[in-house]
Amino acid sequence: MNSLLYKHYKEIVAPALKKELGYKNVMQAPRVEKAVLNVGYGKHVKDKKYIEHVEKTLTMISGQKPIHNKTTKSISNFKIRSGMSIGASVTMRGESMYEFLYKLIHLAFPRVRDFRGISPKSFDRQGNYSVGLKEQLAFPEITAEMTDIIHGLEITVVTNAKTKEEGLALLKKLGFPFHEKTRA
Repeated sequence: MNSLLYKHYKEIVAPALKKELGYKNVMQAPRVEKAVLNVGYGKHVKDKKYIEHVEKTLTMISGQKPIHNKTTKSISNFKIRSGMSIGASVTMRGESMYEFLYKLIHLAFPRVRDFRGISPKSFDRQGNYSVGLKEQLAFPEITAEMTDIIHGLEITVVTNAKTKEEGLALLKKLGFPFHEKTRA
């Protein structure tokens, strides 16, 4: 792999995590396994133009064609039928994942309006991290001319960490901009 973030992980982050967490082998240090981009259609479930725009946006951001997430059962209150497409997602692994994470950390987060850091409270028990962006404009591939439709997206970073603390240590060392104080 030729990604700058992967080289940084191999040369600096993994040995530092080994020392910090008290592991005997560098292979025991937590690592990022995959990154998942997800967009739910919401009230635009039947709008073909919106769905095509979301698909085009996810393809530009990730470099992969998204899959459509389908429902398993009907919910009449939401006018959803079984087998209906309700969102799109992309799963990235390997070099494309590291390229995406580098772009997210160094380009997308700084371009978010009023950005003060991401919350360290969004970890699950296994050390996986989820963050949502209100608009896709933060990514450099999306230009102002293409933004006739603005939508949010959710990014989940899946790690093989065993605890929240290990996951936080890994992402901090990779360069994720966590804010220290929680806001009231």
